Amino acid sequence: MLGRDAVVIVSTNSEQKRNSDVTYPFRPDSNFWYLTGFTEPDAIAVFSKESYVMFLRPKDETKEIWNGIRLGVALAPETLLVDQAYDIDTFFDNIDSFTQKRSVIYFDAPGSGGWKDNSSTNIHNQRIHSLFESSLKPLNPCISEMRLIKDKEEVKNMQDAADLASEAHMSAMRVASPGLYEHNVASVFDSQFTNGNSEHSYPPIVASGENACILHYNENNQELQDGDLLLIDAGCEINGYASDITRTYAYDSGSDFAALIAAMDVVQLELVAGGGIGKSPVDLHVLSHLKIAQILRQFDVLTVSPEEAFDKGITGTFYPHGLGHHLGCNVHDRGSNLANAQGDLLPAPEKYPKLRSGALMVANQIHTVEPGVYFIPALLEKLRQGEHGNSVNWSRVEDFIPFGGIRIEDNIVVHGDGSLENLTRDAFRDIS
Repeated sequence: MLGRDAVVIVSTNSEQKRNSDVTYPFRPDSNFWYLTGFTEPDAIAVFSKESYVMFLRPKDETKEIWNGIRLGVALAPETLLVDQAYDIDTFFDNIDSFTQKRSVIYFDAPGSGGWKDNSSTNIHNQRIHSLFESSLKPLNPCISEMRLIKDKEEVKNMQDAADLASEAHMSAMRVASPGLYEHNVASVFDSQFTNGNSEHSYPPIVASGENACILHYNENNQELQDGDLLLIDAGCEINGYASDITRTYAYDSGSDFAALIAAMDVVQLELVAGGGIGKSPVDLHVLSHLKIAQILRQFDVLTVSPEEAFDKGITGTFYPHGLGHHLGCNVHDRGSNLANAQGDLLPAPEKYPKLRSGALMVANQIHTVEPGVYFIPALLEKLRQGEHGNSVNWSRVEDFIPFGGIRIEDNIVVHGDGSLENLTRDAFRDIS
């Protein structure tokens, strides 16, 4: 795929300073981890058709006393199955011997092409980029295409992550009650993920009341009020693979908003069932807008037909994100808009230019399905002042604004036989 004379250079992250001499908890770069399975910082791997070479930190007695054991150069060949290993500090002394007479070097450098956000934070990246700039091609499109397809072990890791996160969601729901704070609920995930030898795959969103209209809310500092809803979006990582689950609960099970949540749950399951091999994520996204328009009309939020609301773009005010995304080593895995491994992108849908997923679904992919309905004051005001303001029942909108929004999200495997498996739904059946 890359050519017989190509070289791949992939670096992992460096530790990042938090303050003074304290660093953030380390996580390896996803592409590096995917290709090597090595979890220490400041390493660089070099692949060619002749060899697999690792540059890594040397043993250091003093630093190991303080910060933990390092693999070191001597044990790397046996442990990592590399052909050769070198001290990372000798990278620029040795790299020419692995890149001479190579026409193309694949490497994700800061600012390289449209993939700049996918370079690691390795301290050597900029110098590597400067050294080989004229012969570099972006690596991330190639690896992203590989990572879209999961083998059985990867699916198992993601099922384990889904199971642990589902259990934590259920525990959090049972704990949540008026008078607690959002961070009290978030701490349930901290505890259960730690006890499961896992960690968050992204900062948890525990949003009560109007906070639920903030899509990536993570302040988690408000007190839960009687009559509120609670939107929880949280997932974990197992062996570097993520889960990503969202549920929305209403304290008053007899309220209109509880009924709206129930209607959204039905729609979400219908959209899950609409996936499969050869299905278009763009078509499913369009369908999700139509179904949400039907719900908004059912609950007297819209004064026009669902079809008219969709055609005029009104549903985007209440549903301003995509239906889902690919899931894997990153919670938002890249590659779902790739036309090929060279990095060419599929044309963006005219109506939804920022949609994450465009390529048809294929076997052994895992993706999320997460429709939502939100009452976001800034977007609502823009709609109210615009040409379609009379298409909305504003008194009904005012009833729903205090509840913020709804999102329901599951993780779905598209199997090779065409069947779909919901990794996250079964754990909720007893409390739905």
